[in-house]
Amino acid sequence: MAYELKMPQLGLTMEEGTVSKWIKKEGDAVKVGDVIVEITTDKLTNEVVSETEGVMLKIVAQEGDDIPVMGTLAWIGQPGEAVGGAAAPAAEAAPVVPFAPAPVAPAKNAADTSIIVVGGGPGGYVAAIRAAQLGAKVTLVEKQHLGGTCLNIGCIPTKCLLHSAELIESIKNEGKEIGVEVEGLKVNFPQIIKHKNDISNKLTSGVAGLLKMNKVKKVDGEASFTAPGKLSVKKADGSVEEMTADAIILATGSVNAQPPIPGLKENPNCIDSTGALSLETLPKSMVVIGGGVIGLELACAYAAFGTKITVVEAMASMLPMLDGDLTKIGVEHMKKMGMEFNLECPVQSIEPSAIGAKVVCKNKAGETVAFEGEKVLYALGRKANTASLNLEAAKLDNDRGRIIVNDRMQTNVPGVYAIGDCVFGKAQLAHTASVMGEVAAENICGHDAIYDERTNPTCVYIEPEAASVGLTEEKCKAMGIEYKVGKFPMSANGKALILNGGEGLVKIIAGKEYGEILGMHIIGPRATDLIAEGALAIAEEMTLDEIIATIHSHPTVTETMREAALQAEKRAIHTKN
Repeated sequence: MAYELKMPQLGLTMEEGTVSKWIKKEGDAVKVGDVIVEITTDKLTNEVVSETEGVMLKIVAQEGDDIPVMGTLAWIGQPGEAVGGAAAPAAEAAPVVPFAPAPVAPAKNAADTSIIVVGGGPGGYVAAIRAAQLGAKVTLVEKQHLGGTCLNIGCIPTKCLLHSAELIESIKNEGKEIGVEVEGLKVNFPQIIKHKNDISNKLTSGVAGLLKMNKVKKVDGEASFTAPGKLSVKKADGSVEEMTADAIILATGSVNAQPPIPGLKENPNCIDSTGALSLETLPKSMVVIGGGVIGLELACAYAAFGTKITVVEAMASMLPMLDGDLTKIGVEHMKKMGMEFNLECPVQSIEPSAIGAKVVCKNKAGETVAFEGEKVLYALGRKANTASLNLEAAKLDNDRGRIIVNDRMQTNVPGVYAIGDCVFGKAQLAHTASVMGEVAAENICGHDAIYDERTNPTCVYIEPEAASVGLTEEKCKAMGIEYKVGKFPMSANGKALILNGGEGLVKIIAGKEYGEILGMHIIGPRATDLIAEGALAIAEEMTLDEIIATIHSHPTVTETMREAALQAEKRAIHTKN
């Protein structure tokens, strides 16, 4: 029977992906692990590999087509096999998810409810604490370290590096202008790494204290299912304990995906984001594979430290999940930092090099080009960390390891919930996981809680930082929504001028008739803090008039949001209407 290749769920809040380039053509032989097609998502450029062997029988989705998640891309099978037809219609943007049972209040009191949480990251520990607050008896199983990826090898460590980088950039680029001249500026890279580690350790210790305060029992070990609702936990001391509970919350997170690039695995100078956060010495040069969030955040940090950065990206643009106005500003700034960008330049292989590694690519002209660096950072996405859970024994519905849930975080198995990066079709962000954890805990304990992703912000910590929530112009057009736009440049804001010379922009998208806030997009100083106002506006169905009627203090960067709202209504004071 022919295999139906479907659009996978690859990135942040992804509802659809764009077919950018077919690597395999109709009639080509296909082996397991072969790269078949390149997909542009809202966050990354991705290579989709084959999970089967055969011949490319039929390509359904053409290059440039926007295909919804789980929509048909192509058929692979044996010569002569019958195949299906057209791709799924674009209107069906979200995957069809099996309906999980509606929450039912437990027959006994929450105080008599036992819960096992598997994973101690931002989703798991929040779920455990919230359940304990509601009176449940909670056990948290963690095989490695509390805080998960975010506190140990993700959000917090990268932001530590980026803060150091921001200080360096400010002193180098603005210091003289503002009267702060520093001679002999030195980057003490080991101290930067130590500071990063100290912050992570402090936060993870804090999580341990919160669990203890809330009487959450912690078990060090690795959990796997032996049957639906039954876990076997291999503890740190080698012993094994069989565990059951009234409810189980899976919060195992995600891990870096290693692309099948020839020569990558064999070269010790090729590192992922975890490796980039653990270097002992500052490399003189680094090639970054991937123009998405993870790659560019780390690229900005190392560029500020003095590393020569070369970015290679298979697509024609970077950071596709951001509004185009924001991306343009961000890319121009990164170029000023000395970063070199090579777009439409897919990687073919990694070869040894005297200085570290050589990245061999094909440019858009079809020519073979190569880039060398002491280190090569591959940042091409993450995958659900569920391999050790034995999902088959649990009989959990999943898509290649990503667990399918409803908006109450329920799976198809009664009493089993899943949250965070390990679930299918949701944003892979720490704050997403935390909110999901609260939702799962509350539903288990008899409350009716719903996860709503409309107000989920995306934050990108490049220089200057960018943030987005709600609909983009492109999305409004695709959905046929009539809208209006308000823009305000950071260069017209006093506080922004003080902070970074006024580089950046605020953009508000609102409904044309009533002015309800549909989206907010910011690049500039404090963007990742400011975006909360946009999320609140969407959650409360606020209008432009209501933002205008809210007095914003002066001098602050928050004034830019009111100014953008004024501009949308053709009432701008400090910029053109």
